[in-house]
Amino acid sequence: MATVTCHNLYKSFDDQPVVQNVNLSVPPGEILVLLGPSGCGKTTTLRLIAGFEQLDDGRIEINNQLVADGSRHVPPEKRRIGIVFQDYAIFPHLSLAQNVGFGLKRGQSDRVEEMLNFVGLGGLGERMPHQLSGGQQQRVALARALAPQPVVLLLDEPFSNLDAALRVEMRQEVRRLLKASGTTAVFVTHDQEEALFMGDQVGVMNAGRLEQVGTPEAIFHQPRTRFVAEFLGQTDFLPGEVTDQGVQTPLGTLPQTLPLASGTAVEVAVRPDDLLLEPDEAGNGRIVSRQFVGIAFVYGVRLDDGTLVHSWQPHENSLAEGTAVTVQFAAPHDLPCFHQNHIVPDKSR
Repeated sequence: MATVTCHNLYKSFDDQPVVQNVNLSVPPGEILVLLGPSGCGKTTTLRLIAGFEQLDDGRIEINNQLVADGSRHVPPEKRRIGIVFQDYAIFPHLSLAQNVGFGLKRGQSDRVEEMLNFVGLGGLGERMPHQLSGGQQQRVALARALAPQPVVLLLDEPFSNLDAALRVEMRQEVRRLLKASGTTAVFVTHDQEEALFMGDQVGVMNAGRLEQVGTPEAIFHQPRTRFVAEFLGQTDFLPGEVTDQGVQTPLGTLPQTLPLASGTAVEVAVRPDDLLLEPDEAGNGRIVSRQFVGIAFVYGVRLDDGTLVHSWQPHENSLAEGTAVTVQFAAPHDLPCFHQNHIVPDKSR
């Protein structure tokens, strides 16, 4: 049984659709991350689940109870949800304990102290928000949202106001706390790395539509559309042509059997870790850019046919711009091939 179920959600503003035919199912205790660029509809989808926006069409169920369809709209306070906003929405004139207890009935001070201890702020209940760091304020917002024991917790880009190091620390901490409490959650972000870390399932949205839902590993290694492949991490696309031997590319033939006629044009998605470089004056490409990213260099290589690809290489093997190289496939797995922007299944699998 799913804690949250969305059927064919549709929402428009000024006759412009912003959410179209979105279907979602979140099992109990799991974290679903909605990922996509600005304007893709992810936050509107979250607001529809919360009840902050009314559906034009479709159906939303929370804990097996209908909360919204084309004619019914249960208000947010009746949906048994908790929410953590982008700006935390902590009341500056209330203490930590008063903030955490804001949604509770009177006489539940034990629950307030329990939640402060749970998020690592035990004994700090009398402090005021301005006395806290950004990470501590985030913990207060989480404790307040969890205190009433919601059926589902909704998080709207909760780490976007934190610096990079604290953002990494907090996503680790929040995921640990959500799993420890067994809370079902829907989490919105535009950060690909954050989505892959936080989610049990990740839904990638584009132009109001849900392009793909799957485990982080599945959507990264097995994208169903060109958009998903391009949006998740750095991806280049090699021109390919289906042959009797596989897929012919500027880097050689991939031994993958596709259900397409010989001669059909496809695109092969390659990531920087899919390619190896070797200095070679008689090679098939030349380094045109290099970027140091700490643990590696990212090289931009212009192939002989004009295609630009990128490759990660260990920083101890530094190569200069202008170096002639041989580029070859290093991936231990089949590479996604796309025809008309959609994945082509490999018949050999």
